[in-house]
Amino acid sequence: MIELYTWPTPNGHKIHIMLEETGLAYRVNPIDIGKGDQFEPAFLAISPNNKMPAIVDPDGPDGAPISLFESGAILIYLAEKTGKFMPTEPRPRYTVLQWLMFQMGGIGPMLGQAHHFRFYAPEKIPYAIDRYTKEAGRLYGVVDRRLGESPWLGGEDYSIADMATFPWLRGYERQGQDLADFPNLARWFATIMERPAVQRGLQVLAEHQSTAPPTDEARENLFGARQFGEN
Repeated sequence: MIELYTWPTPNGHKIHIMLEETGLAYRVNPIDIGKGDQFEPAFLAISPNNKMPAIVDPDGPDGAPISLFESGAILIYLAEKTGKFMPTEPRPRYTVLQWLMFQMGGIGPMLGQAHHFRFYAPEKIPYAIDRYTKEAGRLYGVVDRRLGESPWLGGEDYSIADMATFPWLRGYERQGQDLADFPNLARWFATIMERPAVQRGLQVLAEHQSTAPPTDEARENLFGARQFGEN
C-alpha cells in the first residue's frame, strides 16, 4: 500500500486523483501545512523541500521501498508503475510530458502567486494583483487554445497532464478568471469534473478545506520565517 503524505491543495489533489484513477491502494497521512507538519523531521526525510505531496511506495521499481516528492515526479512514477495515463510511444509521450512541465513551470507557480496576492497577502499590492491576475488569464488562454485543437492537453487521451492542470484551475474565481471567457477550457473542465475518480480524489481530506483567511499561525507556517529556516 502506498503511503500518501498530503493536504487538500491543488498539488495534493493531483495525486489523489491519479491514485483514484489507477485504483492503487493508498493510505492518507495528513500533512497540515497550516499547523507546520511539513517541518517535522520525519516528513523532511521524505520531502526535504518541506512541501507536500510525497509518497512512499513499499514496492518500488526494484522491489525495495522508494520515496518521492514533487507532484510531477510522482505522477510520472505512478503512470509508469501502472502503465496508465501516459503514452509509451515517444512522440505522444513527449507531448504529454511537455504539457505536464507547462503546468509545473507555469500554471502552478503563476496561479499560486495570483492566489497569494489576491487572497493571502496581508497587504494588498495593486501592482502584484494586476500582474498575476493578467498572467493567470494569459495562461488560461494558452490552455483554451490547446483544447481548441485537441480534446485533452496531451492529445487524444486523458493523461497525467490533465490531472496536473485541472486542480489548479478549480480556483478560477479566486484567480480573477471567468470560465465563460474560455469555452474550450470550460468544456474540458466540465468533462473532468464528471469523472468518478476525480470526484473521489477531490473528497480526500475535503473536511479540512476552508475559504476563510488563514490564521496568524497558518500564515507564519505557510509564508513566514519557518520557510527560511529562521525558527
